[in-house]
Amino acid sequence: MNYSEAIEKLTSRGMFYIELGLERIQQALEILGNPQDSLKCIHVAGTNGKGSVCTMLDSILQEAGYKTGLYTSPHIYDYTERIKINGKDISQEDFASLFEEVSQIKVHLTEFEILTIMMFLYFKRNNVDIVILETGLGGRFDATNVIKENLCAIITQIDLDHTDRLGDTKEKIAFEKAGIIKPDCPVITSMGYEAIRDRADELNSMLVFVSPYVPQDFIDSLVLKGLHQVENLALVITAINYLFKNIDEETIKAGLSKVKNPCRFEYIKEKNLIIDASHNPNGILALRNNLDYYFPNQARRFVFGCLKTKDYSQMMKILFQNGDEVYLNGFNYPNACSYEILKENCPVGAEQYTEKVKLTPDKLNIICGSFYMIGKMKF
Repeated sequence: MNYSEAIEKLTSRGMFYIELGLERIQQALEILGNPQDSLKCIHVAGTNGKGSVCTMLDSILQEAGYKTGLYTSPHIYDYTERIKINGKDISQEDFASLFEEVSQIKVHLTEFEILTIMMFLYFKRNNVDIVILETGLGGRFDATNVIKENLCAIITQIDLDHTDRLGDTKEKIAFEKAGIIKPDCPVITSMGYEAIRDRADELNSMLVFVSPYVPQDFIDSLVLKGLHQVENLALVITAINYLFKNIDEETIKAGLSKVKNPCRFEYIKEKNLIIDASHNPNGILALRNNLDYYFPNQARRFVFGCLKTKDYSQMMKILFQNGDEVYLNGFNYPNACSYEILKENCPVGAEQYTEKVKLTPDKLNIICGSFYMIGKMKF
C-alpha cells in the first residue's frame, strides 16, 4: 500500500467520524501488545493553547537532548504532520506501512483512533524518550487517554467548544478535560474549575496551579508572538521545572527561540499577512486582542471561514469592525459553513472569497477561522 492509497482509505466514509469512547482502541492496542504502556507521556488537554504548549515542550526537550515524540492534530497540509520525532514528520512510507498494519486489525476504528495507534507504535519502535501527547477532543473519552499514567497532565485554557459532545457549560467541559488526570500523577493548570480540583483529589494527584506570569526574558525568547502565549508559556515552564530539574534556564530560552507552530498568529512580513487558525470565540478574541496590540493602526483585510459546528456568528462579531475589508470563504470540506450562511450572520459588509481576491500588502491581511480552510488555500 502506498501513501495516497492509505490516505484515501483513512479518510473514507467508514472512518471519517467521531465516536468518543476507549473500548475499541483498547481492544486494538491489546492485540498489538499495548505499545503505549512503555512510553513516558506528557498529556495535554484544553480548549485553546494545546498545540502551542505541546510545541514549546517539544522544542525545549529537544534542546535538552531528549528524543521526543510529538502527536498533535489537526494537520494543516498533510497527515504526516501529526506524528513527529525530534521535530521531523513521519515519512509517507512509514505512515503507509503503519496504516496497513493497523487496518488489518479486526476492530472497527475511527480515523483518529487509527492515527493514535499508529503513533503509539511508531514512537515505541523508535524508542523515543518522551512523548508529548495532545488530546484530539475532550479528554476523558479521547483516544489518547488509553495511557495508564503520565509524567504529568497539563490542562490549558477552557472555553465553550464542541458543546454537543462535551457539555454546554465550562464546568462540564472542564470535567471532560480532567479525565486525563491519572492516579498519583501531577496535573498542571491555570484553570481553577472545581471538576479539576475534585478529580485531582480523588486520584491523589498533586494539583499545581499556575499563575499567568512569566519573567520578561522568557517571553522575549519565545519566537511565537501573541499576548495569549504568556499563559501557555507559564504552564510550559512550570512543567519543565517540575519534571526536569536538569534543564536550566538558558536551555529553556534556547528551546523557546526555536519553536515552530505554524498558523498560530504567524506573521509573514513580506506579504503583510497573519495566518491564525483560531476557531472558537475565545481564540478569535485572542486574535483580535493581538491585532489591536501588534498592529493598532493598520487597515485590515480578512479572509474568514469556519466549520458550521462553530459559533461563527459570535466569532465574526468579535473579529470584524466597520471599515474592515472582509471576504468569507465557504471552502470545500465536510461540515464547512457555506458563504451564504456566513454572509447572513456577518455584522459588516462582506464579499465571497475566491482565488481571484488579491491579498496585497497595502493592508494587513488576516486569514483565520479554521485549520481546514487554511490547508486548502494558496497564499
